[in-house]
Amino acid sequence: MTAENGALVQLKAYIGQSSAGPGDRIPAERVLCKELGISRGELRRAIAVLEAEGRVWRHVGRGTFVSDGMGMVEEPSVSEIAKKTTLRDVMKARLVLEPMLAGLAAEEANLEQMEAMSANIQQSRKAETWREYEASDNRFHRLLAQATQNVPLLAMFDQLNSLRRTVVWGRLRQRAGHPPADHHSFAEHQAIVDAIRDRDAAKARSEMHAHLTSVSNRLFEA
Repeated sequence: MTAENGALVQLKAYIGQSSAGPGDRIPAERVLCKELGISRGELRRAIAVLEAEGRVWRHVGRGTFVSDGMGMVEEPSVSEIAKKTTLRDVMKARLVLEPMLAGLAAEEANLEQMEAMSANIQQSRKAETWREYEASDNRFHRLLAQATQNVPLLAMFDQLNSLRRTVVWGRLRQRAGHPPADHHSFAEHQAIVDAIRDRDAAKARSEMHAHLTSVSNRLFEA
């Protein structure tokens, strides 16, 4: 099965949190790109994957519609779990899994993957909206998971990430503007990548744990 990319995760989470059922039309591409913080090319590739899986269908001149395929076994399992999951549960799960992935990435990542993570950090600094930043952040964490070179662990990450996006989507605040230049994640992501470049697995695990703890503290601060 083709691994999910960030845009696909975003789109599936959006549909999962919406009230759209079989036969309902999803918003136009222009609207979805703005809502998801992704490019039109990324959106179209994500829609093509869902169409190939039978989860949506397209009608020329009318739009894209949810099909009965959205009721396949895989998707309801994430949706049902999301209904019983809190943000704290998701963050606890991330704190278990992602530091381990960072440590393994320090041992297994190739130069191209390290460069991709570094490029992602630079791209995220240029985000013009919070939605765009969130999409870039999503890509960073998946790039790191890919860098483990471990298919089962990547599949576990994708499942947790799909759950995270589904849980978070309906609770995101509509924030104006864009991340400030000193947004904490920029430096924290860089510290993780630096540890991976140094092949320091313990440091990579520690930096990822510190990053997710920082994210969690900001999510739940009064």
